[in-house]
Amino acid sequence: MRPEQTYTQHTVPAPDDGETPAVSVRGLSKTYGSGAAQVTALDDVSADFRRGQFTAIMGPSGSGKSTFLQCVAGLDRPTAGQVTIAGADLTRLSERQLTTLRRDRLGFVFQAFNLIPTLTAEENITLAERLGGRRADRAWLSDLVEALHLRDRLTHRPAELSGGQQQRVAVARALLHRPEVVFADEPTGNLDSRTGLEVLRFFRQAVDDSGQTVVMVTHDPLAASWSHRVLFLRDGRLVEELARPTADSVLARLAALEGLA
Repeated sequence: MRPEQTYTQHTVPAPDDGETPAVSVRGLSKTYGSGAAQVTALDDVSADFRRGQFTAIMGPSGSGKSTFLQCVAGLDRPTAGQVTIAGADLTRLSERQLTTLRRDRLGFVFQAFNLIPTLTAEENITLAERLGGRRADRAWLSDLVEALHLRDRLTHRPAELSGGQQQRVAVARALLHRPEVVFADEPTGNLDSRTGLEVLRFFRQAVDDSGQTVVMVTHDPLAASWSHRVLFLRDGRLVEELARPTADSVLARLAALEGLA
């Protein structure tokens, strides 16, 4: 039997170029329940995410990956800590202010596509713009549709689209308003390998060409290899960072975290 490995808390430093991070997380904690039934999902996590950077979040099952993403994206309230996006401390915003920030400055892609079944693909893509009283940038919409191979599917409703097509619609919806930060939770989990690679390639292109920030939770080492760096969580704590990841290096780190290497 291998001895249990002990991991110390790791803090991802702020960019050393003087640039304010797109997202800054300090002392983030999240607990559920109380007393003997209390469960700690996140334990004093701190990290920075710079503009124009693609970061993957990984770790063993139950490590707190999705909870971290939900709290950082303002979809769930942390028990303690601070999350700053676009100069705003999310923990101090009202629900209305959070809704406006998420709608105007953030993008979201989830494993569940969250499309409105009664709307066409184009109507789903432009939904946030219409809800916010904005006109969609038709030229950018056309570029998205072309890049994601959706041109001949715009009038179809979700039930008439394959899973991969629905996910591409969700990606287009997330990127249409040119958000400063895109949060993605297992975005390729329901996709075949070809479609998953198309989605990952488009995320990387959005980062490299448009300077957007992407934070993606994934369990897939190949998906993580498209990122600039990988942050590893274990038992709700940030324990390691890997720059310039490859599928093999990510797999090796995961095996070590799970006590298999």
